[in-house]
Amino acid sequence: MAYATDIRHSDHGLFDRVSTLLKSFGDARAQRKVYRTTLAELRALNGRDLADLGISRAEIPFIAREAAYGKK
Repeated sequence: MAYATDIRHSDHGLFDRVSTLLKSFGDARAQRKVYRTTLAELRALNGRDLADLGISRAEIPFIAREAAYGKK
């Protein structure tokens, strides 16, 4: 009787680690850009426009953070 064994070894090399690090860095930069853009756009609104949206000025950073990083 014959037996077959398949052992897979996935050693993540330096290239995989660096590419993962660069990808996570790029994702973090994209999220930060969404945060900054949302923050700037909401801060540019006047009080009446914010009131129409039901947003107070104190909520702007929280809304921008939720837009960029999701609800936690």
